[in-house]
Amino acid sequence: MYYSLAIVAFLITLIAQLSIKSKYRTYLEHKSSSNLKGSEIARKILDRNGLADVKIQMTSGLLSDHYNPSTKTVNLSEEVYATSTITAASVAAHECGHAIQHKVGYKPLKFRSSLVPIVNFSSYAGYLAILIGALTSWIELIYLGILLECVILFFELVTLPVEFDASRRALKELNNGFLTKDETKGAKKVLKAAAYTYVASVANTALQILRLVLIFGNRRRR
Repeated sequence: MYYSLAIVAFLITLIAQLSIKSKYRTYLEHKSSSNLKGSEIARKILDRNGLADVKIQMTSGLLSDHYNPSTKTVNLSEEVYATSTITAASVAAHECGHAIQHKVGYKPLKFRSSLVPIVNFSSYAGYLAILIGALTSWIELIYLGILLECVILFFELVTLPVEFDASRRALKELNNGFLTKDETKGAKKVLKAAAYTYVASVANTALQILRLVLIFGNRRRR
C-alpha cells in the first residue's frame, strides 16, 4: 500500500504537469486577434485597475510567471512577456489578477501571505524531524514532523481559492476587449489546466502524509 500511495501521488502530479504543458504549448501557437504581447496586456489591465505603480518584469524559466506582492511586480516568463498568443494573454492576465487581489485586500491572499514564513519553516523542519525520528526511532518526533507537513497541506488548500479567483478575474479582463469569444475558450483551457496543478499538489501532499502515517503508525504498533 505504501508504494501504491507513492505511485498514485506521482501519477497525479505527472498528469497535471503534462496537462498544463500541453495546453500551454498548444495555445502558444495561437496568435490572439488583439496582437498584443503578454506584457502589453498586463500593462493595460494594471493601468485600468488603478495599478500604474505595479511594474512588469521578464523572468527566466518555463512557467515561472508570478506576482510578487512585496515588490509589487508582475513577473512574466520570456514567452509570455514577448508573444501575442492566447497563452501569453491568459498567463499575463492571471498574474494581474493576483495584483488586483492585492490592491483590493482579497482576504484569502492576505491570509496566504501571512502563512509563508510558517510554511517555509515547516517545510524544512518537518522533513528534518521525520528523518531524525526515523533514524533514532523517536516516534514522537516523527509525528511532530508529520504535523508540520500538515501545515504545508493547509497552505496548499488556502492557495486554491486564491488561484481560482485570480483566473476568474483574468477571464473577466480578457473578455473586455483582449480576446474574442472563441479565443476565450482557449484561455479557459489554459487557466483550468493551471488550476489542476494546484489541485494535484493538494492531493499529492495529502497522499504523502497518509503514507507517512501508515508507515510509522504500523511501526509503533509492532
